[in-house]
Amino acid sequence: MKRETAPPSDTPADADLAGFVARVIARDRRAVSQAVTELERLSLSAPALLQALQPHLGHALVAGFTGPPGAGKSTLVNAVIRELRAAGKTVAVVAVDPSSPISGGAILGDRIRMTAALDDDGVFVRSLASRGYLGGLSPAAVRVIDAFDAAGFDLILLETVGTGQNEIDVAEVADVRVVISAPGLGDDIQAMKSGLLEIADILVVNKRSAPRSATRSRFSRRPPHQAKVSRGCSKRLKPWATACAPKVPRHAAAGARAI
Repeated sequence: MKRETAPPSDTPADADLAGFVARVIARDRRAVSQAVTELERLSLSAPALLQALQPHLGHALVAGFTGPPGAGKSTLVNAVIRELRAAGKTVAVVAVDPSSPISGGAILGDRIRMTAALDDDGVFVRSLASRGYLGGLSPAAVRVIDAFDAAGFDLILLETVGTGQNEIDVAEVADVRVVISAPGLGDDIQAMKSGLLEIADILVVNKRSAPRSATRSRFSRRPPHQAKVSRGCSKRLKPWATACAPKVPRHAAAGARAI
């Protein structure tokens, strides 16, 4: 009896690695998706794939978006995608969602708000579960960013889970750090505390139509708070910045106001 054989696989583990990497660099969406999956799973082929991608890294600008739950990170990222695409830039998004401590699952719902990415070949969105990691990111985030960088995307937007004061791993990954706040999340003393606010290159006060948004924005510009935040100026941002004092714009991301 003739034994049936499975159809050949198209994944990096079974395909010619050089040919596969060439498809990733050419931004073949299927190849990019497969590369991201292999790197996220950290499969047996992942180390060789990472090594093959290394010569093609370092071109994309990585912008990290972080802030507390409900501040409007996904909505703001969606508005930024729309603006970047209007400027002719290609965009990849890594959206990290929290994993349940009870079931271990994750909704991966951030992309629901990213309607600007629908039916657009210039945008690639990948959702990741935090898998219990407490730094605000997923352990696979850096590997996935490498895949998008090698694929030639102009900008990579990294959205963290809803973070607290000490979840600042995004500062080690992103070239530009955008910390999103919302009105009514504490008084002046709360805002002066060390941690998340210190890593900001851009401190966004979202939901500008809400009460106290102007008050929070004015306080964020006030010394010594501004001096403390300005220490977070990223190395990749400095060549384009006239000063490292962070920008503190007020936005209403849902209506794309002041984006």
